[in-house]
Order: sequence, then C-alpha cells, then structure tokens
Amino acid sequence: MSKEGKFLIYCTEQYKNAKCLTGKQVSRLFSQYQVWDYIYSCFEALHTTGANYIIEDIDLYIEARQP
Repeated sequence: MSKEGKFLIYCTEQYKNAKCLTGKQVSRLFSQYQVWDYIYSCFEALHTTGANYIIEDIDLYIEARQP
C-alpha cells in the first residue's frame, strides 16, 4: 500500500474516533464532500501535522462545501 493510502486510513480512523462515528458513516461523509480527494491531494502538507489539526481541517473543508 502506498504512503498516501496508509495516510487516508489514518485520517479516517482519527476522524471516526474523534467524532464517534462508524466507518460507514465516515465513508459516506467523506464521499459526499469529496474529502478522500482532498486528503490525497494535500498529503504532502497534511501528513506533517498532528491529528487534531487534520480533524479540524477536514471539518473546515466539509463546512465550506455544505449548502
């Protein structure tokens, strides 16, 4: 598995645990707001940050895309 793939799993698990969601709920949410693509495209910057920053960044990304 690529380092980006491992990082996607890491971000998913961190977000799931922080928000008390199931894997299925996170998957739906990330698919709905294209978070998968965002994390993958920002891998170089995001993988140098901590879990709390990543969770907050994902929240901001989702919030910016809500109607």
